[in-house]
Amino acid sequence: MSDVYDVIVIGAGIAGLSAAVYTSRQGLRTLVISKDIGGQLSLTDEIQNYPGFLSIGGLELVRKVEQQARTFGAELVFDEVVKLDKDSDGLFVISTASGDEYKSIAVILAFGKTPRDLGVPGEQELKGKGVSYCTICDAALYKGQDVALVSWGEPAYEAAEILMGVVNRFYWVFPGSKPVPDDEFMGMVINSGKAVLLPNHEVLEIRGKGRVESVVVRDRVSKEVKEIPVKAVFIEIGYVAKTDFVKHLVKLNEKGEIIIDEYGRTSTEGLFAAGDVCVTPYKQAIIAAAQGVIAALTAYSYVMSKKGKEARVTADWRKINIPGREEGKRKGLKISI
Repeated sequence: MSDVYDVIVIGAGIAGLSAAVYTSRQGLRTLVISKDIGGQLSLTDEIQNYPGFLSIGGLELVRKVEQQARTFGAELVFDEVVKLDKDSDGLFVISTASGDEYKSIAVILAFGKTPRDLGVPGEQELKGKGVSYCTICDAALYKGQDVALVSWGEPAYEAAEILMGVVNRFYWVFPGSKPVPDDEFMGMVINSGKAVLLPNHEVLEIRGKGRVESVVVRDRVSKEVKEIPVKAVFIEIGYVAKTDFVKHLVKLNEKGEIIIDEYGRTSTEGLFAAGDVCVTPYKQAIIAAAQGVIAALTAYSYVMSKKGKEARVTADWRKINIPGREEGKRKGLKISI
């Protein structure tokens, strides 16, 4: 089973990375799969209510947790999970947009709200092959090249600033007269000589054979259509909750949020969840991190039981004995899902 991970965490926000710190530090082979780093937290310039920091940037906080997880051996893959199922051996099988497949004993769903798609031809086929939803993750791969940026509003600031320092030129596509209201920032972008602004434009198609080769855009006013040669398309247009790919495995509330019990368990054995994708009404970074840790400890206990081993005591927490569903019922404990 060398090709099987102990735990796969879907999502690299504060919940997913906190979970990865705990699972990997306990010696579990851990993989994190995510379209980006940080999720919504990466859009927060300053956090003043996270214990231990009087003030810290959202992305800075997430990067610190990412480094912890990597230090303890967690692996990260930037991709989008499109399918999750269990095979005949009881292992979870994860398929991604780029065509890769991964297996694990346990899975932690911590993807919060995922980057919004454009929904144009070529986008799905070229995800991870030039189509990116994380400028800070992938911009360095296109140093000195021409790329496209599709972004406006709050997410656009950081994306444009990163591209100005890396690429040769970026074609900035946005539907209005200007992408952000800050005239000073826009002046800096224009003076950089790196941006080609395409106001009142929309993307019609992303083209390429195996990798992104061009983007087709249309002027919303004149209706003129043109094809622009680029090596990548960075899409930064906000986030949306996407739980359709797991709705056959978990119970959802009316908002599409995943229902969990106090141990982070979903309605499928071995499948756990944490963070903003869950039912908690308090969408705060510290709560997401805590839920990630709870799910990680429960997953650790679950994986050890599947391997026929005992969850070992460490200095981090007292020995835990989390009952499985059937065991809990036999002991008269309330199993909430």
